[in-house]
Amino acid sequence: MRIAFCTCVQIGLSCIEAIIAEGGKFDLLLTLHDHKAKKKSGRIYLDEVAAATNTPIFKLNHINDEEVAEVLRQYEIDWLFIIGWSQIASAEVIQVPRKGIIGAHPTLLPMGRGRAAVPWAIIKGLDKTGVTFFKMDEGVDTGPILDQYEIPLSPLETATELYAKVNEAHVQLIRQIWPKLKSDAVVGQIQDENQASYWVGRTPADGELSQSMTLKEVDRLVRATTHPYPGAYIMLDSSTKLIIWSGSASPIQSTTVLNFIDGDYYVTDYETITL
Repeated sequence: MRIAFCTCVQIGLSCIEAIIAEGGKFDLLLTLHDHKAKKKSGRIYLDEVAAATNTPIFKLNHINDEEVAEVLRQYEIDWLFIIGWSQIASAEVIQVPRKGIIGAHPTLLPMGRGRAAVPWAIIKGLDKTGVTFFKMDEGVDTGPILDQYEIPLSPLETATELYAKVNEAHVQLIRQIWPKLKSDAVVGQIQDENQASYWVGRTPADGELSQSMTLKEVDRLVRATTHPYPGAYIMLDSSTKLIIWSGSASPIQSTTVLNFIDGDYYVTDYETITL
């Protein structure tokens, strides 16, 4: 079984390293050209791991470029992992690997298809989320489920904590699925469309706090948008932004207290920037 892996972020590299640590190998690594997405959160490079394992590496501009399909054919790839990759593979690329393409999504599909899964899980006040490995089809996060890993959420879960748990869940899942791939024993389960939901993408502007929010809404948004995300914020004036990294709806030692519709929010970590 010939297997390739495509990534440009730490979650993907963690998966690659986990398989290598257990004696596994990949037949091809794919990643972005060095000059692409330099400012992308979590951007990593695969040159070192490729050299250390003597694995061919192919650098690309877009997953749907014809040269990508050509290199997958050249290396006769059976399964391609695409993890930690924002570009959506076309139907033409999906058809190239002999067995298919495996994607990962940080929810328990079919719930939470779409984007911004880590912030939304906190904003929605869920008591659990997870990571799903699935076989890609032409839809968005709609393909057959190959395996899942459940992540319990605490009432005070932060994006920083959940992001780390999601990273570890990817590692656990790839360890689980790897033996099945090598023995050609992977079985997919069709998603139940009656249980499907979609979460929309978020931008830094969605982190703005309003005085019309309840304390619960404020607390969830602060926890959902803290590192590695851009942070919740209020505008002190037209050119000054107060970014809030942590705080509490309950009285604690704090140098900054903000007023909202049903009480005060006590800020413990913040920064002020001039736009």
